[in-house]
Amino acid sequence: MENPFKQINQPLKEVPAELKSKVMNDIAMAKLLMELAELFSYNLGYIIDTVSKNRKNN
Repeated sequence: MENPFKQINQPLKEVPAELKSKVMNDIAMAKLLMELAELFSYNLGYIIDTVSKNRKNN
């Protein structure tokens, strides 16, 4: 069985441009979806903190 750690010191191989472009587009789409989810989701910590402060004041 060959030691996979010997491949760490090998020079990196160039990736085809089409594959690199597809991966970068997929990463951009995932980042966009994460940002949209964050935009439309509630910050539960903030809500709990606000409710508890309002109850203490009343």
